[in-house]
Amino acid sequence: MEASVAGLTTLAALAASVLALPVLTFLTATWIWPSLIIRAYNWWMRLKLGLTIRYSYGDDGYRFCYFCRGQPGGDTPSLLLLHGFSASKDMWLPFVKYLPTEQHVLCVDMPGHEGTSRTGPHDYGVRGQVERIHQFVQSVGLDKRPFHLAGTSMGGNVAGVYAATYPAQLSGVTLMCPSGLVYPTETEFIVRLREMEKNPDEYSIPLIPSTDRELEDMLRLCCHKTLHLPKQVLRGLLHNRLGHNRFYRELFMALVEENSRYSLQESLHSITSPLQVIWGKQDKVLDVSGASALKTAIPQSQLCLLDDCGHTIALERPRMAAQLVMEFLSAQKVGDKDAVKKSS
Repeated sequence: MEASVAGLTTLAALAASVLALPVLTFLTATWIWPSLIIRAYNWWMRLKLGLTIRYSYGDDGYRFCYFCRGQPGGDTPSLLLLHGFSASKDMWLPFVKYLPTEQHVLCVDMPGHEGTSRTGPHDYGVRGQVERIHQFVQSVGLDKRPFHLAGTSMGGNVAGVYAATYPAQLSGVTLMCPSGLVYPTETEFIVRLREMEKNPDEYSIPLIPSTDRELEDMLRLCCHKTLHLPKQVLRGLLHNRLGHNRFYRELFMALVEENSRYSLQESLHSITSPLQVIWGKQDKVLDVSGASALKTAIPQSQLCLLDDCGHTIALERPRMAAQLVMEFLSAQKVGDKDAVKKSS
């Protein structure tokens, strides 16, 4: 009997050591490479939400990386989501969590970001990005029937100019705190950018952190409420960004140059699709007064202002944002008889 118990004890100890090894290996790896925490979390969330990563290619070999769920052809239009500056398709994960599982949704990495091709400045200005997103839409066949386009910040700028350029392809458009406007009230962030334009080499860009402190400052700028993240998670976020900072700066300078700075403002008169505007009342990056500017330019647009919310709507108020988008999108039911006519 004692021998049997001893044998079971030894077996249990052996099993525990076998199980502990991968756990210890993972913990050690995340300490040395903290970015693994972020990558593992995003992988798990995509798996949990039933999202599939795919690639598509333009005629010139340009590669797009995106994830999707569902199939086109349902009662509601397909939904294409465009992320903001220096983010990736994964920024939409909290938002997608609250979408109906049957909703056909696609989230694409914007030009130069994550798994999408990185070329040069000609693709980084707003109109260059619009043409690349148009190429993506064609590469996945999204242009076969009207779809709904939603974008946030830089992605909102691109979405708005896309709506003005290719109106026949859209059933509607949602702009979340978009850049590219003339804001009646300017934030301190915008004022600082004006100073940076005079001596660009003497200023750091708040949205491109290089240290732990700068990352924390960026999160405070973008979010209304303080994010109490573990130190290793913060290290992982920074580690994931550092290797791309040169690209982010090149992209940023392309976005603030004269041809792109007010691209959305200059395109408002050409937006004919049903328009929804969502803005956080406490946005410290792009002032909420931009929402009233959009409403004035397009009186028939639907305006939604969110309390206790800053610039990162998809992170801070994902449930409410998803609900608002789906309510707006559900009013745009598309039948096969309404198949889109391709723009020339």
